Amino acid sequence: MTHVVAVLAVEQAVGYDMCIPPGVFGAALDGDGQPLYEVLICGVDAKPVRMTAGFAAVLDHGPEALARADTVIVPGTRSEGPRYLGTLSDDLAAALSLIRPGTRVMSICTGAFVLGAAGLLDGRPATTHWKFADEFRALYPAVELDPDVLFVDDGDVLTSAGLSAGVDLCLHVVRSDHGSEVANRAARYCVVPPWRDGGQSQFIDRPLPVGTGGVSATRAWALDRLHEPLELAALAGHARMSVRTFSRHFRAETGMSPGTWLIQQRVRHALRLLETTELPVDQVADRSGLGSAASLRQHVRASIGVSPLAYRKTFRAG
Repeated sequence: MTHVVAVLAVEQAVGYDMCIPPGVFGAALDGDGQPLYEVLICGVDAKPVRMTAGFAAVLDHGPEALARADTVIVPGTRSEGPRYLGTLSDDLAAALSLIRPGTRVMSICTGAFVLGAAGLLDGRPATTHWKFADEFRALYPAVELDPDVLFVDDGDVLTSAGLSAGVDLCLHVVRSDHGSEVANRAARYCVVPPWRDGGQSQFIDRPLPVGTGGVSATRAWALDRLHEPLELAALAGHARMSVRTFSRHFRAETGMSPGTWLIQQRVRHALRLLETTELPVDQVADRSGLGSAASLRQHVRASIGVSPLAYRKTFRAG
């Protein structure tokens, strides 16, 4: 039987996220070219649903579609209750109550806030868009949030990071349901990469503000000398502090030890060199202060989950 996927539009819905499930699941065909999924787009009532991009959509189905579904997907939303209050409106709660026990439930991007407000993620690993991770943790502390991965598969509940990570999650589900051949054909039709591992980093660029006071001047000084050996004593000496005092101030300002911060900055510099230059990997390692090509590969893979060359291939400008 055709697997029924219901996509629940929660006002204000992210239109990009809404289009991912019908695009991916609609492209999943068996060997005879027959669809393997029936995708239903539904709302909590019969009214048009406002999107975040300045338009409203008239949906083909109401909440009754949720009762038919084998999989329910909640795309991103700016709905006030789940996003900012940690609550569900009465109509949204009533709609979610129609989901049958044992139904697979998924979210894309900030759709995880809806699942969090419904209590479906309590005690479970999950992810959402990295930009909203702090807000999510504040509202739903019982969830084991990991904002650094593309998606989390926890069996009957799956969550993805922001926007295009929803494509990765949907392809992962097709692959899990029907194998790589079907998923790869769907990916080719959608003109997207057929596979990105869920544990791969979201490639977040989160530079630490230099700021003023404390050890900020020493951080700025170190950033200009990443290619040099920078011992803890040298950093403390620049700040005119003892090593112990410097380490205490450094952790208070950055949330990490000087050594951890230095590795983070060197990896970030190495990634920029991979993006913007054609330097060989060993020279990138030298200029970023990571020493050898082997050390560079180890740190880049530990940081973002892929090799330096794979990163360069994906992000090289031009």
